[in-house]
Amino acid sequence: MNNATTLGELKKSGYRPLSIKEEVRTNLVTKLRQQENVFHGILGYEDTVIPDVERALLSRHNILFLGLRGQAKTRMARLMTELLDEYMPIVAGSEVNDDPFHPISHYAKELIEQHGDETPIAWIHRTQRYGEKLATPDVSVADLIGDIDPIKAAHLKLSFADERVLHYGIIPRSNRCIFVINEIPDLQARIQVSLFNILEEGDVQIRGFKLRLPLDILFVFTANPEDYTNRGSIVTPLKDRIESQILTHYPRTLEVGLAITEQEAVLHPQQANTVVVSDLIRRLIEQVAFEARTSELVDKKSGVSARLTISALENAVSTAELRSISNGGTPTQVWISDLVGIIPSITGKIELVYEGEQEGPYQVAHNLVNKAIRTQFLQFFPNPEQAKKRRQESKTEQPYRSITAWFDAGNSLHLQVNMPDEQKMRELYRVDGLHALVKKHFRGANEQQAALLMEFVLHGLAAYSLISKKLVEGRVEFSDLMGSMLNLGGDAAPEEDYDGEDFT
Repeated sequence: MNNATTLGELKKSGYRPLSIKEEVRTNLVTKLRQQENVFHGILGYEDTVIPDVERALLSRHNILFLGLRGQAKTRMARLMTELLDEYMPIVAGSEVNDDPFHPISHYAKELIEQHGDETPIAWIHRTQRYGEKLATPDVSVADLIGDIDPIKAAHLKLSFADERVLHYGIIPRSNRCIFVINEIPDLQARIQVSLFNILEEGDVQIRGFKLRLPLDILFVFTANPEDYTNRGSIVTPLKDRIESQILTHYPRTLEVGLAITEQEAVLHPQQANTVVVSDLIRRLIEQVAFEARTSELVDKKSGVSARLTISALENAVSTAELRSISNGGTPTQVWISDLVGIIPSITGKIELVYEGEQEGPYQVAHNLVNKAIRTQFLQFFPNPEQAKKRRQESKTEQPYRSITAWFDAGNSLHLQVNMPDEQKMRELYRVDGLHALVKKHFRGANEQQAALLMEFVLHGLAAYSLISKKLVEGRVEFSDLMGSMLNLGGDAAPEEDYDGEDFT
């Protein structure tokens, strides 16, 4: 069908145009009957957001996605192009994608009147039928709708009263397309008002022109609930004209978050050959985001984007790769101590409330990592809180007694971030009872996995305040808790002390 090059050939082909909403509905019905996944790559929305979107599209509605940042709102909109026909005919040269059977612009009407069935036809791919605009306070009506072009008027020697002197904005140029306005509350109220008639009647008002363009557009808007109070709001009449408002959300389970991060994180092939990333590390990184979303120090209205865990995983792998390079390119794994490398990924992705600002983003980030370790530790080993309550009971009931006793005897452990794996493993084996504890709970773990779990035990005990942990100039120092409390103000700067207490 897309071989037709003239209006006459298009008529003979039997092509029948549909409105874009009818076209999307028809293709959606076909895909649903064939049990095809339209929104591939969107995880965690299978039973919530996606059914709402499908209902809205079947109802031929414009859509408002309402949710916090990093909830795949724009990505959902972009995937809707998969519901468009692969190719669509337009009058060749049209600025507004004129339908050859129902032209709306002066240019297309005049061309068809002059050439009839010989009117040239062009075909555009569905990827070209998507428009997107980020709403900012400086966006004008001329940007969205259009304005008079004095240069065109002078060049064509036309009066300003002639429709041909108009320069169409991005919305008319998105006729017969999907058009997205991101962060709609950021548009000034008077700009939002200019969208009323387009949504309801298809009228386009440019300057003093009495112009009616029955635009055929599927509108998708996105907004953050924070915007309603901090920066602006969607004016009520406009919101009333958007038929379906769909609420998005963050991953509700750790497994969904893990799948999203695994899908989106981009690791260099060379990293895959030199760095091993265990499931434990992935879970700890994902848990950081879950802890941040519930932390009293983090602004919940701003949200914690899924981009936090994506960039954190990439940084953790790069931290391990940096150690590999410094040690001659030997293969390594991501250790718990490598999580110090994800701090920049956290501080740049969270907005703090007043108490968090007082604590400082660096310390808050460390506290979130600490809380993630506390939470995940219980999935692997016995609860240290119970061990703390049974200090006076028999040794058999205290799984961590031999470990804490080793530190209580005045021993300490210093693990350099760039320490070769073999050396780090030798250091870990120095701690009495550490390897035995890991083997008791994970008998099938190989040497590398066991060493990682041994380090995890130390970080977990520090998180539960059974031993002390400090970050000092590229190394992690473990020692007895009481000795650390009596020697405050030693090597570590006060803001770098990290003794495992839950500051939140």
